[in-house]
Amino acid sequence: MKILILQDYLRSGGTERQSVFLAGAFADAGHDVSLVTFRPGGRLATDNWQPNFAYHSLQKRDWHLDWFAPGLRGLVTKISPQLVLCMGRNANCYGSLIQRRLPQTAVICTMSTGLPLPFLYVRSLRRCRHIIANSFVAKRILSELYLVPEVKVTVIHNPLLRFTVEAPVRNLNLRQVHGAGPGTAVLLNVAMFYPGKNQRELIEICARLPGYLDWQLWLVGEGPTRTACAKLADQLGLGSRVKFLGYQPNPVPYYNAADLAVLSSQSESLSNFLIETQLHGLPAVAYDVVGVGECFLPGRSGYLIPNRDRSAFIDALLHLMREPARRHRFSLMAQAYARRTFLPQRQVQAHLALLKKFVVPAA
Repeated sequence: MKILILQDYLRSGGTERQSVFLAGAFADAGHDVSLVTFRPGGRLATDNWQPNFAYHSLQKRDWHLDWFAPGLRGLVTKISPQLVLCMGRNANCYGSLIQRRLPQTAVICTMSTGLPLPFLYVRSLRRCRHIIANSFVAKRILSELYLVPEVKVTVIHNPLLRFTVEAPVRNLNLRQVHGAGPGTAVLLNVAMFYPGKNQRELIEICARLPGYLDWQLWLVGEGPTRTACAKLADQLGLGSRVKFLGYQPNPVPYYNAADLAVLSSQSESLSNFLIETQLHGLPAVAYDVVGVGECFLPGRSGYLIPNRDRSAFIDALLHLMREPARRHRFSLMAQAYARRTFLPQRQVQAHLALLKKFVVPAA
């Protein structure tokens, strides 16, 4: 198959990592793959990047405009793919234009956000050939809110991008570096600092934990709201308890050093962070937003909290922080669930099997 994957920019987010992963996996499977971005560069495209697929950037210099796709129609026409897979909000907004330009090409849109969809995105969802949703709740939202026929939507969960067959090894050195002792409960969140990721609420929740408890909140990531979050932590007197650890290209050592995965995001459809930390045995405490409840087993490998219910969030944290036996039981269940549900080979094959259904044989 000749596949084009469309993404606005290779920042370090989950959707972008999925785009690069799928492009590489499809190419490994013998398909002719092109990854096209609007903006050049980004965290995931470094100077020594050597992808096994064709890579094109539409902006010859970075105008810092995520929506600006100069020459998209011309490049897509030149590549003439059998399939176009739109990844991310901005790319999906162009799905309708591409489908109209190349009626023989199957444009596949994706739904992997918990945020409201702009008009152009919705129009693409209605005009494209098919839609991949990364959670069953996202599929229901497409049907109930945007009136997309259910038969037009296939659910394929995100694959684990940092999969290992080895059991997680406790990273005691990293804990010591950050002053976490054997009895310290380390709460971990890995995400870009954007308003929708809502790290601010995690800080405010932790400020309400009993003062005698030994805990730390580790926030891994960069972004425009980091400075405000750091200022908030200082204002709340949390001092060294909240660690701002910056962007980490490989967060696995932090997964292996932490005790709990915490998520208050308002923008998730399926959280890559949660499915990865489940694999590494971290029980989850997370708000019930779109498909977050499909990332773990509520009540068995984590707690799914009614959205914005801070008291319930704190109660769940206290249960897991005070009961090591429960935390261990949740940890074992988390690892088993992640291996069973999010294996990358299975998810890649699901993508390829679906895409093959929409390939028009050559004349």
